[in-house]
Amino acid sequence: MEAFDTEKDHEFWMRLAIEEARKAEAIGEVPIGAVIVRHGEVIGRGYNLRETTHDATAHAEMIAIREASERIGAWRLLDCTLYVTLEPCPMCAGAIVQGRVPLVVYGTPDPKAGCAGTLMNLLQEPRFNHRTELIEGVLQNECAELLSDFFRGLRVRMKERKALRQAEQAKTEDAAALSSAGSTSNPGKDPDLSDQ
Repeated sequence: MEAFDTEKDHEFWMRLAIEEARKAEAIGEVPIGAVIVRHGEVIGRGYNLRETTHDATAHAEMIAIREASERIGAWRLLDCTLYVTLEPCPMCAGAIVQGRVPLVVYGTPDPKAGCAGTLMNLLQEPRFNHRTELIEGVLQNECAELLSDFFRGLRVRMKERKALRQAEQAKTEDAAALSSAGSTSNPGKDPDLSDQ
């Protein structure tokens, strides 16, 4: 594990993960970010890209793990710490265990898919041959706020789109009704020949 293990250090690295999350938010993705740190240096970064890439595995942690492994030329991420803004899901928890990451620091729990203690704890499952230490709640309010602001904004945009669709549908229906009414007001008469 890292020599820098203070709360301030964890907050510093978590702020970098938050920067990654903001990159996801800027392109309309759910704002989740991750960084992997080894010997005081970021060796992997990632942010959520599921919608952009149409890839269910394009979670922040997965991208950061791939980048870190490529950077050090090994799949074992020993002496590394993974910082992520949201508690890892089952897939990411599995990758973390398989990658032998010794420490995970996350910001806010995930009540729908959290597998670092909320729904289950795959990272510290005693039947696995590797377990990961956990630190939770680092900059929790900031990490949670990123997500709640994103989803609040998404709900507003969805309501606006729905209202716009309804207005356009009403306009189309009104135009169709007017057209229908105009063609039935003088049945059988050609409007260009009416004066002849």
